[in-house]
Amino acid sequence: MKITKRYRRLRSSEAVRNLVAETTLTPDHFIVPLFIIEGKNKKEPIPSMPGYFRLSLDMLKDEILELRSLGLRSVLLFVKVPDALKDNEGKEALNPHGLMQKSIRYIKELDPEMIVMTDVALDPYSIYGHDGIVMGKEIVNDASVEVLSKMAVSHALAGADFAAPSDMMDGRVRAIRERLDEAGFERAGILSYAAKYASSFYGPFRDALDSAPGFGDKKTYQMDFRNSTEALKEVELDIEEGADIVMIKPAGAYLDIIRAVKNHVHVPVAAYQVSGEYSMIKAAAANGWLDEKQAMMESLIAIRRAGADVIASYFAKDFAKMIS
Repeated sequence: MKITKRYRRLRSSEAVRNLVAETTLTPDHFIVPLFIIEGKNKKEPIPSMPGYFRLSLDMLKDEILELRSLGLRSVLLFVKVPDALKDNEGKEALNPHGLMQKSIRYIKELDPEMIVMTDVALDPYSIYGHDGIVMGKEIVNDASVEVLSKMAVSHALAGADFAAPSDMMDGRVRAIRERLDEAGFERAGILSYAAKYASSFYGPFRDALDSAPGFGDKKTYQMDFRNSTEALKEVELDIEEGADIVMIKPAGAYLDIIRAVKNHVHVPVAAYQVSGEYSMIKAAAANGWLDEKQAMMESLIAIRRAGADVIASYFAKDFAKMIS
């Protein structure tokens, strides 16, 4: 048998495979989500997210130092708001002494070089668990955008590097950009959840923050998972309105969207490997159905291969520890 093209030559050893690998992944490519709660000396496990925790502010020090030691340089903050502080107007979201604002300042004091990104949405602050203000049974757009833009400025005042609006209200990127610029924060960036789908994979996250919608669902503002062209329109609009980075969420079931967006735009593309994706791998590994490290690596490389420049993932620390 005469074979002239033997592609197995390039798979003959780990060294050769690494030499010609088309896709690389390092800690520099990750955003680490952090869940923060009120109180002191608290590190609460999240049952539906094995190995992940809600941390009180004082417990952030060790976490930030560990992230830095692992080469992880970017965090995305989420806060669990006590029920007594929730309303339908987002007043606590604008509190300069609120948990989010305190967390930003604390992290920046610990590590000024850590990139701090902040969730800009009203669901953690809402008595209804929705990402905007509720009137009757409607999540109203423009009034919500007004609060969200003020929220982004509040985060920038505390020291945030990027506002990350995750609400999917129309026009919120433009409003946030205008408010930030008016307040003198031209250097503050916007990581926009530009194509966020109404997904069943968010369940564990909502457990973590107690932010499940109190009525209905989020399908009137988050995207229909049957649509792809719509994602390109949403992404284009967010870039036009001032987004510096655009994000697709979830990641694993939307690799085609990541690739389509990457081929379509000229800004960095992020993808969020969400709580349900993380928990499925953890649960299957706990039952002995798959190898956790291999499944983690394969899922992350798939997201990167699809075109993501940046990955928000609950596996970020596990990945960094594994490669170190």
